[in-house]
Amino acid sequence: MEPLIIDKPAVKIVEKIKEPEQYKVVLLNDHYTTMDFVVEVLMVIFHKSIEDASKIMLDVHNKGRGIVGVYTWDIAVTKSEQVHAAAASNQFPLMCVVEPA
Repeated sequence: MEPLIIDKPAVKIVEKIKEPEQYKVVLLNDHYTTMDFVVEVLMVIFHKSIEDASKIMLDVHNKGRGIVGVYTWDIAVTKSEQVHAAAASNQFPLMCVVEPA
């Protein structure tokens, strides 16, 4: 029996790698959560500077919502869950949503 010799592949495989979809994490305003707590959440969970956290907090307060960041799905959902857990443990109704970017 002769050895099998392959000169060219029979099928050309083209692999396309696309970037993962991105999602916005948005904080929503309420009338009970303190501004200081929102700033703390932004600094601790989202690693924002005091200046950036204050600006986002004012967007939440004045506009009713503030975009915190844009992340892949898993990270966005995890950060949202961390916000809800921190708010609940401090007895605040702070809400955070994840939306397509």
